[in-house]
Amino acid sequence: MAKVVTLRLKEKELGFIEELSRKENGDRSHAARKLIDYGWIYFILKNYKEGKMSIGKAAKELNLTITETIELLADLGINSPITYEEYLEGYRNLKDI
Repeated sequence: MAKVVTLRLKEKELGFIEELSRKENGDRSHAARKLIDYGWIYFILKNYKEGKMSIGKAAKELNLTITETIELLADLGINSPITYEEYLEGYRNLKDI
């Protein structure tokens, strides 16, 4: 169920919403929700890129599979913060289990 939230927005922020709603021939509410979704995706991917979050945690937060998350990262040109050696070590540890 949708809830109503009241926000104070600056003219610049309102302008973003207005511009997106015009470009997509939609309403302002839809545009605002879309921008919030994009902001959340950016926030999660930035945390992953900075090594503050694992790929599994990022996938869970984005409600994607790990494979879908890896593809999204690749599409955006974001490399993994771990080195190839760290990857191999993790793989060897996994094989030992």
